[in-house]
Amino acid sequence: MRQGEHTEAGRWLARHGLVDAEPTPLLAARLAVRRRANVVNSLLLAAFMIGAALTHAVTLPADVTSSRLPLLVLTALVVGLLVAQWLLGWWVRRVDRRAGARLPRRVAHPVQLGWRAVLGRPHAVFTVASFAGALLLTVSVLPVPDPGLRSGAVIVLIGLVGAGIGVVMQLRQVLASPAVAEDEASLTADVVMRVEDARALVTPSLVWLLPVIFLYGDSLGWWNVVSVALLVAGAVVFSLIQVRSAGVGAAARRAMATR
Repeated sequence: MRQGEHTEAGRWLARHGLVDAEPTPLLAARLAVRRRANVVNSLLLAAFMIGAALTHAVTLPADVTSSRLPLLVLTALVVGLLVAQWLLGWWVRRVDRRAGARLPRRVAHPVQLGWRAVLGRPHAVFTVASFAGALLLTVSVLPVPDPGLRSGAVIVLIGLVGAGIGVVMQLRQVLASPAVAEDEASLTADVVMRVEDARALVTPSLVWLLPVIFLYGDSLGWWNVVSVALLVAGAVVFSLIQVRSAGVGAAARRAMATR
């Protein structure tokens, strides 16, 4: 275990109130792979946004709905993003499995933790509402007689569908993966990581940004105001949920108590 990884593991334990747990090599390895995966995932999202923006730019002023090539490119971008995110999740779970295989003894949860225990109802409802609001806005601008706006709306629709599939796919991985723990402290840390992973997955950054970036046409319209309002309102509500919801460590201990 590298000294930097050991230090980060100790800080992570202290941040979540696990003061009695030791920063073991098991914990350090699991946290390290998650940090790297988060960086790569951020780069993937940035690459997707750039690729979608370039596709949108080269098709203007043509109407993307009348051409198959841009749609094929956008579909390929979405599929590539989903596959890459799935591979990232598989990489993280593989490191977890290898770490668990080296444990002299292994403990597990008596029952599988569901989405309510790991994610929580407020985060789940907010995620569904964010996707629904963005989808409703995007579909409502399709009848507007503006080729550029329709082109952006198609990009947003494809991106939202892909993002929704990606969230469901990765959240299923988080919930279904077996616990990697050797005692009560590491089992609690395992649940804390699940809660962190789940909450990071449902942070709707892509859902907020897609309408603001791509829903524009030859002139400003009500859709621009609504897309910005959704972003601002979403950020405010999300901040309130973060403040009012139990912390990650508290949520994990509550899930442990109700298993």
